[in-house]
Amino acid sequence: MDIKNVSIRMGDYTFDSEHLSFYPIEHENYPDEVDIVVIHEDLNEENKALITNGVYIFLDNYLGELNSLTEIDNLTVISKDQVQQELIPIGKLKDYLIWREKEFVEKYSGTRYDTENDRYASLEAELQNGLPLIVIVNTTLLEWDAKASHPWMLKVAVKYDGRHNNGFPDKNTYELLNQFEDDIMLGLKDFEGYLNVGRETADGERVIYFACKDFRKPAKIVYDLTVRYTDKLDLSYELYKDKYWRSLDMFRPN
Repeated sequence: MDIKNVSIRMGDYTFDSEHLSFYPIEHENYPDEVDIVVIHEDLNEENKALITNGVYIFLDNYLGELNSLTEIDNLTVISKDQVQQELIPIGKLKDYLIWREKEFVEKYSGTRYDTENDRYASLEAELQNGLPLIVIVNTTLLEWDAKASHPWMLKVAVKYDGRHNNGFPDKNTYELLNQFEDDIMLGLKDFEGYLNVGRETADGERVIYFACKDFRKPAKIVYDLTVRYTDKLDLSYELYKDKYWRSLDMFRPN
């Protein structure tokens, strides 16, 4: 929508081009991160929750819900007295995001990945409760310099009964878990933009991590598998944006 046609009223506050401005924050170590700070001139500690909610609704209407979700990695709403950079009219946010997206696409266009010859590592640790933890991780991917090309992280958790095997699955459950992971990989292939980065197993739970180019197909594939395995495995999953795979920092060397 044209910025002139976007105006929202919530309680005593207005959200439009006259009351909102923004500026981006650039991160030297994460150059592809789109980190936006939005300023509302009436924000204070008492109305912060309401104003923040109004800003999100305004951006959903101005940019579109999908664009608001996919084009902005981090969003912070602050008051005028917290401003640390020169303010930019909110009407220029759409052009800024289009420029950043074009720059991102040009940088990573054609990026593909084949994990067939990658290196893997097996890591062991001990949980606070004394039970062992085993991790299998693709170390080649952890060192990859184009992680941002796969900005969506799929985290699938499978719970099982490990009480009688030091927290690990028994033979039949182990085979079922491996079959489930194979089924994910059949639907989410590496050369199509879905990378199986690793898994951790301990204390009655296995967690599998996939780095993905988009969020639509992984959501569909895992939902279908959840239905298929509903009577066999206790499944849950999260799909979130993690452009630099920081949720996997625990698997990297110090």
